[in-house]
Amino acid sequence: MTQSPILKANALPWLLLGGCLVLAFVLGMATGSYAIQWVDFHDFSPTRQDWIVLWEIRLPRILLSGIVGCILAIAGASLQGLFRNPLADPGLIGISSGAALAVAILIVVLPTSGGWMGLYGISVAAFIGGLLTSYFIFRIGRRTSGNVLHLILAGVAINAIAAAGVGFLTYLSNDQQLRTLTFWTMGSFGGALWPVVIVTLSLGIPAILLLQRQASALNRLLLGEQEAAYLGTDVQILKRNIILLTSLAVGVAVAMSGIIGFVGLVVPHLVRLVWKADHRVLLPASAILGAVLTIVADTVARTIVSPAEMPVGIITSLVGGPFFLWLLYRSLHIERGM
Repeated sequence: MTQSPILKANALPWLLLGGCLVLAFVLGMATGSYAIQWVDFHDFSPTRQDWIVLWEIRLPRILLSGIVGCILAIAGASLQGLFRNPLADPGLIGISSGAALAVAILIVVLPTSGGWMGLYGISVAAFIGGLLTSYFIFRIGRRTSGNVLHLILAGVAINAIAAAGVGFLTYLSNDQQLRTLTFWTMGSFGGALWPVVIVTLSLGIPAILLLQRQASALNRLLLGEQEAAYLGTDVQILKRNIILLTSLAVGVAVAMSGIIGFVGLVVPHLVRLVWKADHRVLLPASAILGAVLTIVADTVARTIVSPAEMPVGIITSLVGGPFFLWLLYRSLHIERGM
């Protein structure tokens, strides 16, 4: 029996990843504008308010931020493998914006009644918006052989169109819709309730697991489409699967937390520093590190200006923006052979 590549890999990085995830979880549970009296837990006598804060506010928020980080990171790694381009990211190439525009249309034009059907409704809308954008980007990628500048320019155009659409819908919205759109478009886990977490898990986890099943095929695709076909990969089915699954995953993430940029760009690059480009290891490691990044970013966002709250998308953009510029400069530097 062939040994799993994860088992073959050096155990130390996996231990560090797991330790970072546990540390981020504990930090998120322990930190907030409301001070938990942890000494009471040693006496097994926490107050009712302490339990409410931990169980109803912090725990669902940490779980939501973690699963969204997993989704965005593994989607980014999968898109980079599909396009064979290290700068492919759901936010940069416009998939997140397309999903966001679809949700904004649903919020303003076809307001839902809330509840489970409302949550699944905005998830479906985001999936459709992300799928249409993914297909458009994929067509451009085929015509330009995945050229980085063309993909980024297409993403800029899509982001601009989506921003204009969301801006127009913001103009048409009422006060409640305006508050929802404003905070949601900057990315936030402030609406993390247990139903939101359950809907995100029910749609996000299957997408993550199915993307992981494409790992070996993505490895073969790195050799080229013809080479992958010779090795037994149906390239067209692989492309269709990646587009559908990343659209579903990114759609549910955007629907539940808004636009949180650069996670899908930064995390796979950091993982490649240790495990190179083997998607069998890259995808699960990216998922774990993505969860760590978003949990930490959300903890910072809700404590740095406490008792107010900063949108988590601002935190990830502050980290990811300079990182993206550096990657773009290095990519152009390599292409010119300098």
